[in-house]
Amino acid sequence: MEDSILKIEQDGDIATLTMNRPAKRNAMCDELLAAIDGFFSSPPADVRAVILTGTAGHYCSGLDLGEHVARDAEATMRHSRHWHQVMDRIQYGGLPVVSAMFGAVIGGGLELATATHVRIAEPTSIFQLPEGRRGIYVGGGASVRVGRILGADRMIEMMLTGRKYNADEGLALGLAHYSVGKGEALALAKKLARRIAANAPLSNYIMIQALSRIEDMAKADGLFTESLCAALTQTSPDAMEGLAAFLEKRAPSFG
Repeated sequence: MEDSILKIEQDGDIATLTMNRPAKRNAMCDELLAAIDGFFSSPPADVRAVILTGTAGHYCSGLDLGEHVARDAEATMRHSRHWHQVMDRIQYGGLPVVSAMFGAVIGGGLELATATHVRIAEPTSIFQLPEGRRGIYVGGGASVRVGRILGADRMIEMMLTGRKYNADEGLALGLAHYSVGKGEALALAKKLARRIAANAPLSNYIMIQALSRIEDMAKADGLFTESLCAALTQTSPDAMEGLAAFLEKRAPSFG
């Protein structure tokens, strides 16, 4: 629905989720977070890829400080851990997620974006972690997700100074994977989502589940896990279909 806080549209096996709080630059409130969580907790069975974007010129400007609720230390920790659960559900739920970004990708919005798997930035994109200017600290996963992209040294500088990165700088740093022209992010997101959805579902799932976890492992453990993943995918019916399609010079039809 047009007035929904999270608009959900499905086109075949692609679902597009549009954060819809235009007056708030799509700032994250508990209701919006719950709506996102609700989709990824129980997505339609026929969806194979998801696009996540914003409206009115912004992706997501972070936590809605205008709706800030005073919490004690325990409640604040639990609220942060809930964010972690939702971000983990996006990253590890099994569906590839493409972010079409423009305008504010700030604070919690950057935490949300870095939980997705493919990120496209328009020229208006602004990447920032302004928590230090507010006397607070990140709580939605940036220490890990953004920290692994930038490295601790650069993230410290970014948070201490409130520095903003534009689309091309974000691309160079890895905060975005693609930098496109104004108004082009959603079109590319749809193109890439369709390409990803055409992959074998099992291999998409394994890539999403395995690679970031292998990064945490010792070399020998990572290599052994790689072998297990190869064994699972290369002996699947989809692998047989992929090989047959290659030999027969046709597009594969995965289950």
